[in-house]
Parts: sequence; C-alpha cells; structure tokens
Amino acid sequence: MYIGFIGDIVGRPGRKIIKENLKNLKDEFNIDFVIANGENASHGFGLTIKNCDELLKSGIDIITGGNHSFDKRADMEALLKSPNVLRPDNYPQGVSGTGLAIKELINGEKIAVLNLMGIYGMPTTENPFNWATKRIEELHAQNIKNIIIDFHAEATSEKRVMMMMFKSQVSAIFGTHTHVGTDDLTICEDTAYLSDIGLTGCRDNVIGMDSHVPIKKATTGLGGHFDVPNNCKSILQMVVTQIENEKAIDAFKIKLYDDGQRVITKAFCEK
Repeated sequence: MYIGFIGDIVGRPGRKIIKENLKNLKDEFNIDFVIANGENASHGFGLTIKNCDELLKSGIDIITGGNHSFDKRADMEALLKSPNVLRPDNYPQGVSGTGLAIKELINGEKIAVLNLMGIYGMPTTENPFNWATKRIEELHAQNIKNIIIDFHAEATSEKRVMMMMFKSQVSAIFGTHTHVGTDDLTICEDTAYLSDIGLTGCRDNVIGMDSHVPIKKATTGLGGHFDVPNNCKSILQMVVTQIENEKAIDAFKIKLYDDGQRVITKAFCEK
C-alpha cells in the first residue's frame, strides 16, 4: 500500500493547492491513504469545522495537529469527536480528543496513525518518547504494526531520537511543525523517516506567513499578528511511502509548485 503524508497546511493557499492537486496525485501514484497536519489550516492558526470539511473532501483521510490545535477552541472540541481529526496524543489527561487513530483499508489491512508533540519550545505534554513506547507496545499487542507517527516538534534532535528509538518497530516517522523541509528522507531498518516534511502553502514569504511582521520582529524586537497572504506563490509537499508486510520498502517526496513544476526525491535506503 501507498501512504501519503502532507506537511503543515498553512491557510487558504495550502488548502487551495491541495484541493486543486491532491486527487490527481492520488491517482497518479496509487496512494491508498493520506494523512496531513492541519493545525495551521485556518488562516495559519488552528482548524475550523468548515476548513476541516474542505480538506477531507479534497482527499485527506486523517488530519493531525500540534501546538496550534486548540487555537479555534470551540471548533476543535467539536472536531475531536470525529475519528478523522487528531491532536497530539501526549497532551495531559483531561484534554479533549485523542492522538491515535486505527483505520481499516479497503484491502483489510489496518493502519495506525499516532500524533505526538515534542518538548522543546512546546506546550506542556507528557514525555513523547515514553508515551510512544507505551502506545507502540499496545498496538503491537493488537497485532497492528502498520504505524505512522507524526512527530510535531521544534528540535530536529528530538525527531532523530524518536527515529533511533523506534526504527524497525513502526512503518514511518515524519516530523512536522517547523514548516521548513529537511533533506534527510531515509529508510532505516524498514522505517521511513524525515525530520520535517515542510509546509504546504505560501513559499515566497516566511514559514507561510506574510513577511512584514517577521521582518519587523527580527529587526526591532517588536512582534505582531502573523498573517497568511491571500495571494502568493505556493507549494504542496508530501511524502509517499510504500509499505509491504508492515515494512517501508520505498519512499519519495513530492514538491509540487503552483506553476506546475515539481521535484521528486527518492529516499536513501540505509543498509
């Protein structure tokens, strides 16, 4: 089976390029299931019910979250009742929703999506590494080994630790949050790994946001409200992983630009 994972969707430009291209990409690359991080999908901060419905109708199967999951609090409380919307699983006890979804595909195979959040620079959570150990043990006890982890974290070192701990135990570990794609797509001991997929949205500003406020903050120390431009040059970034017998056997990243250009990079396979 082929699993697609889209990086952080940022605002209307991200939703638009997905709506215009995802279904064709699924057909072209025989993608069976699509995961996407949607915590920035509604004007850069959180996710509304309306925008969630738009993304699911565009061909996304599971929407994961992160530190902005609850920016649209009322909408998110309602969305988390859906089995298709996750928030980081290691939020403390008492937070609505879950970060684990188990789905059965058309061919009868089961796939688990586990959403976790890192420690550095993030809201208070349970330790993601210990939490992942517990969750993976539970899934293996249910004979579920097709496991995809969205690790929403600031530090690449934390993401690398996650890979070193759980390679060969899960099918894929993909980082989100920084909005900047990294160049380390690998398959290591049957696990696909990428430190950060990168954003889907505006590519000609600062992490998907209009550049004026980030420049002002960088030069004067005075911040402001980050805003997503309505018009910009955009990009869709997605990793596609081929999984057989619960092992990643191939992976590649697609960078699709709004002008039709695209770059496809294959994973390096560690021997």
